[in-house]
Amino acid sequence: MNYFLKVNKNLLTYSLIVLIFIPIFGFNFFISFIGNILLLLFLIPLLLVLVFIGFNSYKSKINTCSNCGAISLGLSKICTNCGADLENISKDNQLGKKPSESTIEVKAEEVK
Repeated sequence: MNYFLKVNKNLLTYSLIVLIFIPIFGFNFFISFIGNILLLLFLIPLLLVLVFIGFNSYKSKINTCSNCGAISLGLSKICTNCGADLENISKDNQLGKKPSESTIEVKAEEVK
């Protein structure tokens, strides 16, 4: 038996290293991989909710000038294009109107 240990000392050492260290690192890798997937499954919906809230907040600040049609972010009270008052626009929100109230009548004329 002593002869077997002397001849195969390197084989025994490498076998112990493989049997002890590889499963430990493999198990840690597996746990961290599963943890990262669960983290992504939690963070992606959270990120989408934050983007949705930010988009709605940004969209609510956009005003359109009723005089010239320029778009403003609601940071100023006066239109930068024509100088019209933008405070009345926030009271008369364009999204609250029915489409039939915003329809423009157009006359057709024959061109000769």
